[in-house]
Amino acid sequence: MLAQIVVGSALIALTVIVEAAFIGVAIVAMRRVGARIVTGRRIAKLTMFITGMTLWMVAALTIAVWLWAGAFLLLGLFPKLEDAVYFSAVSFTTLGFGDVLLDKPWRLLSGFIAANGLILFSLTTAFLIEAVRGIHQDYG
Repeated sequence: MLAQIVVGSALIALTVIVEAAFIGVAIVAMRRVGARIVTGRRIAKLTMFITGMTLWMVAALTIAVWLWAGAFLLLGLFPKLEDAVYFSAVSFTTLGFGDVLLDKPWRLLSGFIAANGLILFSLTTAFLIEAVRGIHQDYG
């Protein structure tokens, strides 16, 4: 059980670092283009801004899923990459279909990846809301 806690905690820490880095880059980009977003074709620019920020944050979430899948492969928990990625995506999004499961010695990681997904989706949502609010408040 200790190995599961260590691995799960390390992966959560790593994915939070990745997410924070993506948010940091997004903030820098937002500061560079913020004033230009609300001039001229405002609706088109705001649409592009929100779409770009959302896709950028989805990329961070995708990396988190792949990091988990890579860990599952390294631990030998799945024989194929497709199985590892599928389980990671389903668990990370908390769907948890149950058609692919971890073996009993490692099943605690299922809870860790689900908690990780909840944390990162919440962080992403909070950032996107704040980004839109910030553009509106600072430049609107």
